Amino acid sequence: MSGERIIIEGGRIVDPASGFDGPGMVCVADGVVASVGGLPDGFEADRRIDAAGQIVCPGFIDLCARLREPGQEHKGSIASESAAAAAGGVTTLCCPPDTVPVIDTPAVVKLVTERAEQAAKVRVLPIGALTRGLTGTDLSEMYALKRAGCLALGNADRPLAHPLVLRRALEYAASFDLVVVFRPEDPWLRSQGCVHEGAVSSRLGLPGIPETAETVAVAQALPLIEQTGVRAHFGQLSSGRAVEMVAEARARGVHVSADVAVHHLHLTESSVDGFDALCHSRPPFRTTADRDALRAAVADGRISAVCSDHQPHETDAKLDVFPATEPGLSSLQTLLPLMCALVAEGRLSLSDAIARVTAGPAAILGLDSGRLAPGAPADICVFDPAAAWVPAHGGWLSAGRNTPFWEWPLTGRVTATLAGGRLVYAL
Repeated sequence: MSGERIIIEGGRIVDPASGFDGPGMVCVADGVVASVGGLPDGFEADRRIDAAGQIVCPGFIDLCARLREPGQEHKGSIASESAAAAAGGVTTLCCPPDTVPVIDTPAVVKLVTERAEQAAKVRVLPIGALTRGLTGTDLSEMYALKRAGCLALGNADRPLAHPLVLRRALEYAASFDLVVVFRPEDPWLRSQGCVHEGAVSSRLGLPGIPETAETVAVAQALPLIEQTGVRAHFGQLSSGRAVEMVAEARARGVHVSADVAVHHLHLTESSVDGFDALCHSRPPFRTTADRDALRAAVADGRISAVCSDHQPHETDAKLDVFPATEPGLSSLQTLLPLMCALVAEGRLSLSDAIARVTAGPAAILGLDSGRLAPGAPADICVFDPAAAWVPAHGGWLSAGRNTPFWEWPLTGRVTATLAGGRLVYAL
């Protein structure tokens, strides 16, 4: 927490949680928001941030970002990736449990959170493992993980052994009011696939992952979620049919939500043409119809959160024949410009775009951030929606440069980020 008193002035404040959208100033003191719109009596600032012509909004909450530490520091570190997060306007991020060692004990939770605090950038919320070692068989010590600070549990992209393990896991998690995060993918249907199963995979001769690898996993989980009453979240959906299934369950009152990775709102199966390993993603980029269905669901709120699904890699991870390359994109710093692109195309409003990376994910996890209100954590993003930049030309802080948007002209750039009242990034 910072005792610095800060005024952010001259910008357009957009806070979807309260509906505030207009000019004014945001005042920060002692790590929390002191006022929105006006100046409190007697408030004297230690620092002023000029936000003229820019947007002032809550800091982004990213439900899925891998930091590669502990265990894979050759790909990235908590220090490097939290710096990239701050440059991307992200003030809170959730890291999946598939670190080395796995986040399945309070000691590993403590290791991650302490290193994050030492990096002094953004909040890192570890997602605990649903099963020990992510083996899919023995349940983790969920209560101990909750006491250590985990708000949610998941098994990353590793399968569970069978439905009875899933049922017991959901019952156990429900008893501790923990959110269970699914990355729905049937391992048998995925098999050795590396791209979406369709016309492009056939033309390129690459093994495909059918849409049913996702929908079958969703269909298996939903009845057990409904039976156990657990709060569940499906992460990184890639198909329109899966979105419909989750929305139908939600309409019946099932406690379930969903997010999508921001790059799945732009890229399709055709993006892998030329065997572009930078577009090797898991889940794979699917058809144009699927991408459009995801966009529509984000616009109307059936998908209430958009995440980065950040996965930094070293250069060699993408230098092989396509099926042998590692899936994943470095994407913390493209989250904002790709959301801005959807606004520019008229796919969703600016307020809705901001809501999907602030209030939406905050509601899923039950956080008190993701809003600009007196007393709320002073997690704030200031960005210029008209600023043009090219990642290859500078300002890229992630250790991973594995993004197909590397030389793309992007529009929308963060100019300042505050986390807990501290200025953690300034352009």
